[in-house]
Amino acid sequence: MRGSVEGDGRLTAQWHVPGPVAVYVQLAIAGFRRQSQYKLAMFAGLFTNCVFGFVRAAVMLAAVRASGGFGGYDEGTIGAYVWLSQGLLGATQFMGPPLELVDRVKNGDVAIDFLRPVDVQFGYLAADLGRAACTFLPRGVPSVLVGVLTFGLAMPTTAGPYVLGLLSILLAVTISFLSLFAVALTGFWVVETRGLRVLYQICGTFLAGLFVPVHMFPGWLRTIAHATPFPSILQSPIDVLSGRIGETEAVAVVGTQVFWVLAMGVTGRLLLAAGRRRLEVQGG
Repeated sequence: MRGSVEGDGRLTAQWHVPGPVAVYVQLAIAGFRRQSQYKLAMFAGLFTNCVFGFVRAAVMLAAVRASGGFGGYDEGTIGAYVWLSQGLLGATQFMGPPLELVDRVKNGDVAIDFLRPVDVQFGYLAADLGRAACTFLPRGVPSVLVGVLTFGLAMPTTAGPYVLGLLSILLAVTISFLSLFAVALTGFWVVETRGLRVLYQICGTFLAGLFVPVHMFPGWLRTIAHATPFPSILQSPIDVLSGRIGETEAVAVVGTQVFWVLAMGVTGRLLLAAGRRRLEVQGG
């Protein structure tokens, strides 16, 4: 807002409306700032990440040492898999609270969102990207550093995997949000979405490769997993960042993530359009 003084001394306000991109940038910044207010919660998340990281790493290392060949993983690469997955948990929201959109659909406040001059899907996505960015500094990066200092992770020595890995993480967070966005929109047709969210969390964490790498699934289960967006949320950025796969394969993995961004984005827009037609708001 800008102020100006007219000839008679009256102060008038002039609103400066930024361009469309600037609006979403501001929403992302607002999401970052909002998440930064929960410092104690992020510290608790870091502590939980480290505790479960030590437990998972100990189990996985024991399996590697006992088997001699654990799905192509050795001690360094299995450590990278464990601690990178722990570092990404906060951003991908598998274990997080439901989106604010869930309650807004349930109580009808989403009607206000439809009246705003901001795209509903893009607006919530921008805010979530800001939230995810905030989780990396106090939670994601320290989790990985703990793994480096205690387990000695096998990480790439060139810049390429890290540059492509950052893009992969951005796509993973986007896919995660768009998937949760689609689940939240089922509230237009069902009274309570809690059961669907729990099912999403259970199936998503397993098929994403949180408990064991997707590469170690039986062939039929691996096929099912890759028919869903879940491996692109967790296993894909881990493979790219850790350098477990070559550059050509990493580019193909990122391309698969782009496909799932488009697929889940279109799914969300179709559900949003159908839900808007179904929405009825009573009152005056």
